[in-house]
Amino acid sequence: MPKIDTAKILIIASDGFEQSELMEPKKQLSEAGATVHVATPDGDAITGWDETDWGEKVAADVKISETNISDYDAVVLPGGQINPDVLRLNEDAVARIRDFGMSGKPLAAICHAPWLLIEAGLVKGKRLTAYPSIRTDLRNAGAEVVDETVAQDGNLITSRNPGDLDAFCRAIIEAVEAGDARDHAA
Repeated sequence: MPKIDTAKILIIASDGFEQSELMEPKKQLSEAGATVHVATPDGDAITGWDETDWGEKVAADVKISETNISDYDAVVLPGGQINPDVLRLNEDAVARIRDFGMSGKPLAAICHAPWLLIEAGLVKGKRLTAYPSIRTDLRNAGAEVVDETVAQDGNLITSRNPGDLDAFCRAIIEAVEAGDARDHAA
């Protein structure tokens, strides 16, 4: 895995993503030097949800079904209530998330996005956090749920809400760079 300044990171999202939970990781990871691509169900631009109304449009780089997990060093899943609920019914999205989760590379989910980790069958026995309203779902799927800014278990990185974004982004950067160090030590 490359250092963050040569890493390729994929954000998987649909309409209704929490505005800050896509925009801030995209900004911070890009500023750190990563190439960040946004994948959407149909490859078209998507519109965020910003607190109480529709937010900004974000251009897509690729259609989810056309992504190749081996092309990316990390995946980020923004939350919001609408986005992960839509994506957990999208077979291509769930398959990519499952494959990426099993790859050992960093897979980061914030807010309601751990619903996607549940759908992909990745949470049993894992120590995770999420938005309070989906913590019962995580427990019911076999996760150990904690109330922390960032919970990291293996390659899974989770955070609770937009207030955790700086720590969430820092954890993603550190995980990508730690993967680079492990790759060079092997």
